[in-house]
Amino acid sequence: MSRHVAIVTDSTAYLPPRTMERHGITAVPLTVVLGDQALEEGTEISTRSLAQALQKRRSVTTSRPSPQRFAETYHRLAASGADGIVSLHLSAELSGTYDAAVLAAREAPVPVRVVDTGMVAMALGFCALAAAETAGAGGTVDEAVAAAEKRAAGTSAHFYVDTLDYLRRGGRIGAAQALLGSALAVKPLLQLRDGRIELLEKVRTASRAIARLEEIAAERAEGAGHGIDVAVHHLAAPDRASALADRLRARVSGLSELHVSEVGAVIGAHTGPGLLGVVISPR
Repeated sequence: MSRHVAIVTDSTAYLPPRTMERHGITAVPLTVVLGDQALEEGTEISTRSLAQALQKRRSVTTSRPSPQRFAETYHRLAASGADGIVSLHLSAELSGTYDAAVLAAREAPVPVRVVDTGMVAMALGFCALAAAETAGAGGTVDEAVAAAEKRAAGTSAHFYVDTLDYLRRGGRIGAAQALLGSALAVKPLLQLRDGRIELLEKVRTASRAIARLEEIAAERAEGAGHGIDVAVHHLAAPDRASALADRLRARVSGLSELHVSEVGAVIGAHTGPGLLGVVISPR
C-alpha cells in the first residue's frame, strides 16, 4: 500500500468535481437546513432550490459538519494508505467547521493538520489545490500546509450582493454595516479580510457596482506577474458572471486559469440571489 499525504477540504471550496478527483481532494459537506429538512450541500440540495426558497423568504440556515463526519473521513483516508492528512477549511470567523475538524483530528489514526485558511469559496479551493499539488509531488504534511498558507496570503476575494439582508440575518456581517449598506438603497461591495466579510464600498447602482468589482479585481491582478488564477462566482446570475469573466479574461494579462461557477447552497444562503464574486489568486 503506497503512503501519501491526503488533502481534505469542505464543500464550500466549490472545486469542480473533476479537479477534485484529479488531485485526490476529499470534501466534507456542510449542511443547509431548509425549514425542518437538513440537507447536505452538493448532493441533497441544488442552488436552484435554495434560490427559490430564499425568494419565498423561507427559513434557511446552515450548520457545520459534525466531528464524527470528519472522523469517518480521516479514518477512511488512513485505511486507504494516507500517512498524514492536511484538512483545509473555510474561515473559522464564518463557520464552526474548523473547530469540528480539530476535534476529530485529535482521535485520528494518522497525524492531521487542520488549517483555518481564512478563506471561502474558490479562495479556499485554490488553497486546497496548492496543498494537493505539493502533496502529489511527494511533499510532506508541513510542505503542503506551507503551500496552502502561502496561497491564502496572496489571495483576495471581493463580492457584490444585491442586499446585505441575508448576511445580516445569518450573523455574517454586523447589523451596523448592514444598515449602512441598506441606506439610500445603495449597492454594497464586500471583501474577505482577516477571515471576516466586511463592507468595502457603497455604490449607487448595480451596474456601477459590478463595474467597480471588475476594477478592483483587475487592480489586484496587476503587478502579480504570470500564473494568476481567477474565479468568478455567482448565485442565480449566470449572464452577469459570464460577461464579467469575459471582461477579466481580456484584462488580466498574467491569467493562468479562469473558473466560472455558481456558489453552493451554504454560501448562497448567506448572500442571496444576485451574488457576484471574484477571487484573484496568484500561484
